Amino acid sequence: MFGYRVPAPDEAMLISGGRRGLGGAPFRVVTGHGKFVLPVFRKVRFLTLSMCESEVTETCVTRQGISLHVRAVIAFKVGNDHESIINAGQRFLSDQEQMSVLTGRIFAGHLRAIIGSMTVEEIVTERQKLAAEVLDTSKTEMAKIGLIVDSLQIQSIDDGDTGYIDAMSAPHKAAIQRQAQIAQAQATQAAAEAQQEAARKQAEYARQTAVVKAEYSAEVDRAQAQASQAGPLAQAHAQQEVLAAQTELAQRQAKLRQQQLVAEVVKPAEAEAERVRVLAAAEAQRMKIQAEAAASYDRVALDRMIIDQLPQIVKEAAGGLSGANVNVLNGADGLGEIAAGLVSQGLTILDSVRQNLSVQNSGDHRPEDGKGNGLVQLRPGQDRRSDDGPVGVDH
Repeated sequence: MFGYRVPAPDEAMLISGGRRGLGGAPFRVVTGHGKFVLPVFRKVRFLTLSMCESEVTETCVTRQGISLHVRAVIAFKVGNDHESIINAGQRFLSDQEQMSVLTGRIFAGHLRAIIGSMTVEEIVTERQKLAAEVLDTSKTEMAKIGLIVDSLQIQSIDDGDTGYIDAMSAPHKAAIQRQAQIAQAQATQAAAEAQQEAARKQAEYARQTAVVKAEYSAEVDRAQAQASQAGPLAQAHAQQEVLAAQTELAQRQAKLRQQQLVAEVVKPAEAEAERVRVLAAAEAQRMKIQAEAAASYDRVALDRMIIDQLPQIVKEAAGGLSGANVNVLNGADGLGEIAAGLVSQGLTILDSVRQNLSVQNSGDHRPEDGKGNGLVQLRPGQDRRSDDGPVGVDH
């Protein structure tokens, strides 16, 4: 639109010809938006707000008196506030290239002053400290001209032909070279060890390969040998099984024959021996019973004969007394007593024999030979005693 002006984002529009700007400035500052400007009555100029660069190459003398060639780069720009824009516009609006020239000169002076208070070792080892001190000392001056510094970088430091920096770095270089040599030696040793290890592993692998091949070959040979022996071995196993079966069959037949012999010979012999033993025992028992019966019959027959003859014996005894020479102590009464005693003894003997016979017949008692049978044997000249007193008999 005619008369409407808009500054770029990195520019400040300065309008002069009207009322004064802020703080009595001869122009008004417009940034970030447009504005109507009357032609002919107003004049518009633009001040850059973009980043600018200035390079400084300066020969400085250190506190030790050693000359150093220092190269630095400064990055700066016009401040964004109206005061900085007004200060920069009043100084650089007609020739904005002068900002870089003036900035370089300002920093060159501060750089010489600060390096003059430092040693070469401090400058070389503490470049950041050098840059920070230069920025701090130049900040006030840069603000007066409306500029702000974003960064300061020390690009290089050179002592020319003096060789001070080289001499200062010689121990470090030697140490570095020594470390480099040591590292190189270690690397060489490591490479040699790696080669040896690789060779050893290759030899080990070759050995293992040879062993595996030998094992495979041996296994193949064993398989072939087993295959060639499979037929005879199978035949031998079969024959061995046949022999084992035949042996087992023979054992079973022997066991069966043994059982048959036991059943046919041993058992009948044992049965016959048992029968003979039983018959012998029965025969012995029968003979014993017969002997006992015979003995018992003889005693019974003898007892019966004595019993049958006893009356005759008594009679004969009584008859014998009539012709005997008997001394009778009591006269007729004594003689009667003798006769009565004989009769009484005969009756007693008869009763005892009868009782013994009845006991033998019942099976409860058998009298002993010559004992307890009630018989009295009379011998010539033997004294007899009756219940009433002794009687003397003279033949």
